[in-house]
Amino acid sequence: MMEALRADEALDTAQDCAARADTVTRLTGMGDDGAQIFTTEREHVGLVPQCARAKDLCFEFNCRTRPSVQVRQKALLSELLGAVGPNCLIAAPFMVDNGFNVLSGANFRSGPNLVILDSAPVTFGDNVVVCPNVHLTAVGHPLDATLRNQGIEYAYPITIGNNVVIGANTCILPGVTIGDNCVIGAGSVVNRSLPPGYLAAGNPCRPLRPITAAERGRYLEPSTLVGV
Repeated sequence: MMEALRADEALDTAQDCAARADTVTRLTGMGDDGAQIFTTEREHVGLVPQCARAKDLCFEFNCRTRPSVQVRQKALLSELLGAVGPNCLIAAPFMVDNGFNVLSGANFRSGPNLVILDSAPVTFGDNVVVCPNVHLTAVGHPLDATLRNQGIEYAYPITIGNNVVIGANTCILPGVTIGDNCVIGAGSVVNRSLPPGYLAAGNPCRPLRPITAAERGRYLEPSTLVGV
């Protein structure tokens, strides 16, 4: 099991940090699927302190730390994120909105250009692989222009299970849960939750077929390898 905070602990952490930062983000309701809904009324005073802190730490990680200095990278990630499991490796550049809402399990791996908009908790299980140019956006904007112009936003948590691979150029939208052992094809737009153990792809992303034990032998037989 992942070594990260539980969802209720993550919510407490988010609310505590928001209060300390004197933000105007608050929990206002529950979605039909049980997800927390947040609204953010952003006053015209620039970035709220927590968001500004996250941007500064991302700048340090992306622009002032050599990839070979992994001790420094790990220290910055521990300071930036809400929970970091062992053997976490994230390639620069990497961007988050708040940081404290991002919770990773063990053996998390990410390619460059990972963007996480974490107005609500974004939780990764163990052994997750994220390919380059992936966006996870837990926050959204109302369809009504009047509400948007007031700075109102909503957010649903995103949960990624254990042993998940997310293909390059994938976008994962608010409220999505991806079950254990899923593989998401490159270029997917994931706007609905996916059951465990499926290959899924497309825009919108949909389950294509279950991943079976037969897949294990496929990559061990020389005759199935490309170019053989």
